[in-house]
Amino acid sequence: MRTDLAGALAAGFLAGDWTRQGLEASGTVVLGRRPPWLAPLVRQVLELYPRPPGDRPRELATIVASRPAAAKALGSRPLVRPVAETRMLSNRWRLPGLHGLGDLASFLDLSASELDWFADPRHLARLTPQAPLQHYRVSHRVAASGGIRVLEAPKPRLKVIQRRLLDEVTSLIPPHDAARGFRPGGSVRSYAAPHAGRSVVLRMDLEAFFASVTVSRVYGIWRTAGYPEPVAHALAGLVTSVLPLSAWRAVPAPADDGLLDAHWRLGRRLAAPHLPQGAPTSPALANLAAFRLDVRLTALARSWGGRYTRYADDLAFSGAAGWGNGTSRLIDAVEGIVVDEGFRLHPRKTGVMPRAGRQVLGGLVVNERPRVSRQHVDRLKAILHNCRIHGPSGQNRDDVPAFEEHLRGRIAWVAQHDSLRGARLLAMHDEIDWSR
Repeated sequence: MRTDLAGALAAGFLAGDWTRQGLEASGTVVLGRRPPWLAPLVRQVLELYPRPPGDRPRELATIVASRPAAAKALGSRPLVRPVAETRMLSNRWRLPGLHGLGDLASFLDLSASELDWFADPRHLARLTPQAPLQHYRVSHRVAASGGIRVLEAPKPRLKVIQRRLLDEVTSLIPPHDAARGFRPGGSVRSYAAPHAGRSVVLRMDLEAFFASVTVSRVYGIWRTAGYPEPVAHALAGLVTSVLPLSAWRAVPAPADDGLLDAHWRLGRRLAAPHLPQGAPTSPALANLAAFRLDVRLTALARSWGGRYTRYADDLAFSGAAGWGNGTSRLIDAVEGIVVDEGFRLHPRKTGVMPRAGRQVLGGLVVNERPRVSRQHVDRLKAILHNCRIHGPSGQNRDDVPAFEEHLRGRIAWVAQHDSLRGARLLAMHDEIDWSR
């Protein structure tokens, strides 16, 4: 059966009464006649769908085309091409009811043509080499590891759209409990605290976390949320991007030859629709995309008598005495699950930390309780002292913008985990003459 005929029949079936007589009548309207194969086709469809799949017109079209009776429809063409209204059949998290593309456009204060432009179903903005027609501004920076991090920042109009989707839709879908970042109540401290005072702490890192989340996985998130196929496709288009080849060519290779393979893999991921690092929706959607990963790694850790948490792309495991003897087997098991879930471990960022040494997660030392390292506090104290004695202008050796606010942010980080030290550092900050 032709694809266009299957789609027209599926839309016609969904637009009419979901009974044998109703589907046969709808099919007759689509075809302009009642061929002998129509009644068997209707019977075969009803055997699979006792109730109308009102949220899955594309799936229904595929099923219609695959039924045995459809093989007799060779040469048939649709006389009428109806458009069926879709609807949400489930809404477990009480999300905004978006039954069709019209509802989505209204929710985002867009016209139908604007929604089509931003969702980009025909990949016009994704494939054009002309920067003014693209939806993202691309930049890059060198990460602490020496790798190149590619940032894709949505332009203002799309950023407003994504922010609304984050605030009013995505944030209502709960991630797994092990995910401690980019969620209400989550923090670096909540990520690190479960591993405090443990005999062995294992730290691992996911390579190119956001870029590894494909558009098909994002589409699956929206479908799981209950949105019909057309709405889920549009939502997936609104929050994913493809890096133009011209933009990738402007990204330098890392200086360390040992990172070239990872850089090549990053380019492959960015060339396909993915979550862009820089979009406000990406962290929350990445959490949801990693839900099965978190389920499986939590179960693995428990089977070893240990604990597991994740902060974005940072994975943490911890266990009691005796764990250290088997961590290589645990790492192998973790890697197997990570690969099976569509991710990859960063080969240079796996660390096994026994309690005899310093155990650090998310910048916090967790040997006893989560705290900022003494070295970090001492360095910050020295900077503040020199600013007070010699003036702040000569201490900003890295040319950090808004140096005063930068130091206040670092003080706030210390205070968040050690209020007494934070208060002392803030007192030193307040004694500085920032006009010097």
